[in-house]
Amino acid sequence: MRLAIVILGAAAILGTGAVQAQDALKAKGCLNCHEADKKKVGPSLKDIAAKYKGNKDAESMLVGKLKEGKGHPKVAGTDDELKACVKDVLATK
Repeated sequence: MRLAIVILGAAAILGTGAVQAQDALKAKGCLNCHEADKKKVGPSLKDIAAKYKGNKDAESMLVGKLKEGKGHPKVAGTDDELKACVKDVLATK
């Protein structure tokens, strides 16, 4: 019984993280052009994650594109906000 409670608690925490990630992406306007698993105006979040899988420079490069508006519309936000959004996208499965 205790194990079940621990597992349910962990699932709730992880689920909350996914909801917060979606909220951050929505707040920055990412979900206007991107969807989790299908192409919209831009590629799906899943396709972006697959494209940059294993690329150690992907996070900083993508944050730079978002900040500067090079190859992607400029996104307003602090470095920490943009890093969090990019990490969430790159973690998409």
